[in-house]
Amino acid sequence: MFISTAYAQAAGAPASGGDVVMSLLPLVLIFVVFYFLLIRPQQKKMKEHRAMLDALRRGDRVVTGGGIIGTIVKVGADDELQVEIAEGVRVRVMRPTITAVIAKTEPAKAAEAAETPAKK
Repeated sequence: MFISTAYAQAAGAPASGGDVVMSLLPLVLIFVVFYFLLIRPQQKKMKEHRAMLDALRRGDRVVTGGGIIGTIVKVGADDELQVEIAEGVRVRVMRPTITAVIAKTEPAKAAEAAETPAKK
């Protein structure tokens, strides 16, 4: 009685192709924003952490996941490191638990190259 025939016919019409694209556009935009603001930076941080772990050497001062600061004494073949946390106190830690490197030592080849010209 209050609804005209024209309104009833328009409501039942099927959606056109352009309406489907416009309805999916916000979802696509949300995914793109999440990728650039959350996923990509996290992947970059993980890659940097992995590179830092691969570059660990004897003599580096490190911080473990528990907050213990020590010096690497021995690098094992597997993911095990021996860290000296006090004079004569050595603990074995897993490589992935290292969270930061405080001080890095120079590579042996670079140290030898630096000493050779000085001796001449």
